[in-house]
Amino acid sequence: MSYDPAKDGAQTDFQSRMSYGDYLRLDQILSAQRPLSRAHDEMLFIVQHQTSELWMKLALHEIDAARAAVAGDRAPEAAKILARVSRIFEQLNSAWDVLRTLTPVEYGGFREDLAQSSGFQSHQYRLIEYAVGNRNLAMLKPHAHRPDLLAPLEAELARPSLYDEVLRFLARRGLPVPETALNRDLRRTWTTDEGVMAVWETVYRDPATHWAGYELGEKLVDFEDYFRRWRFNHVTTVERIIGFKRGTGGTAGVSYLRRMLEVELFPELWGLRSRL
Repeated sequence: MSYDPAKDGAQTDFQSRMSYGDYLRLDQILSAQRPLSRAHDEMLFIVQHQTSELWMKLALHEIDAARAAVAGDRAPEAAKILARVSRIFEQLNSAWDVLRTLTPVEYGGFREDLAQSSGFQSHQYRLIEYAVGNRNLAMLKPHAHRPDLLAPLEAELARPSLYDEVLRFLARRGLPVPETALNRDLRRTWTTDEGVMAVWETVYRDPATHWAGYELGEKLVDFEDYFRRWRFNHVTTVERIIGFKRGTGGTAGVSYLRRMLEVELFPELWGLRSRL
């Protein structure tokens, strides 16, 4: 038996009302997939990367909110937001499972059409790294030709990262965070600081006294855990599809991505595990 939802009050006339597609601007989103080849599998490649960029946009939105919450001494709110960021990266990780269905022969059917475009040129990915504390100035170069993309990256480098704000939060709670860490050059990437390690060790040895800092520390570790898995899945997906060929953007491909696996966003939070 057919069912008419209008009989139960569902709205079906959208001549003068906003519809689902109108609200989400689906005409724009669903017309943004424009393969450059006739290869069937290029659509998968485009959709996977476009949806990943949408998830990264949300991640940036949430990371910025978490940073503001920490700066405003609203630690529980920040912890809640960071839990969401981890789940966003869980979704980003799942996307690799779909892309891994692409075989070397299938990818070869459209790889040349990509020219020099490459994922490492993603300005949103770079913004995420800058926002949490991994600030590599060399990575500004791929965006130098686009002032509209370079400006937000430069702006991010001029403000404290999420990790900087967490350390400032700990200092406001009376913990002896070194002045060199609190007043560092914000444009430089974070490097391991023994004084900061000692502060985190104090927090972790007495969670009851330092619960807000302890919870923030664990939420940062959760995030980096998912972030590392994303990087690892990236490496294995690339190796599965192109082996050790050079990347389309000119990087060393798998070798380059493996070096990125060694980068730690919050080194003290991982290093203190050996001391507890």
